[in-house]
Amino acid sequence: MPLPEAFQAALMIKLRINGEMKAVEAPDDMPLLWVLRDLLGLTGTKFGCGIAQCGACTVHLDGAPVRSCQLPVGSIGERAITTIEGVGATGSGAKVQKAWLDLEVIQCGYCQSGQIMSAVALLNVAPDPDDSDIDAAMAGNICRCGTYVRIREAIKHAAKSV
Repeated sequence: MPLPEAFQAALMIKLRINGEMKAVEAPDDMPLLWVLRDLLGLTGTKFGCGIAQCGACTVHLDGAPVRSCQLPVGSIGERAITTIEGVGATGSGAKVQKAWLDLEVIQCGYCQSGQIMSAVALLNVAPDPDDSDIDAAMAGNICRCGTYVRIREAIKHAAKSV
């Protein structure tokens, strides 16, 4: 499928996503979010605000949470990208996803892929987080439904099983 006229200056870019190498034709300044969603069909990562403030677009870059709506795909290089579609294959990712289900965290669900990605990144560096650790790690993730209490409890629940 040819790219729209606005993307005529596209390059062939190789990315390591969820453990697999993918090649995409995209301009190097295209945000990773649009590469994931529009070019690769990985729609679990959501568009929220477009200015890296809400956290809905959170993915991992070499294990660290980043906002994909403002990350130019050309800046990624060899670093590994993990999306919500692949995080469940990791030990802490599977435990966080199970905790989310066990504690029925999700209400509308729109922000939850970003919430889960931030929670997994937290548990990878702080396996037994206290409330201040959770607050700091999750501060950039907005939930319009207000499921923050359930999110905190699910993170603690997952931490017990990590």
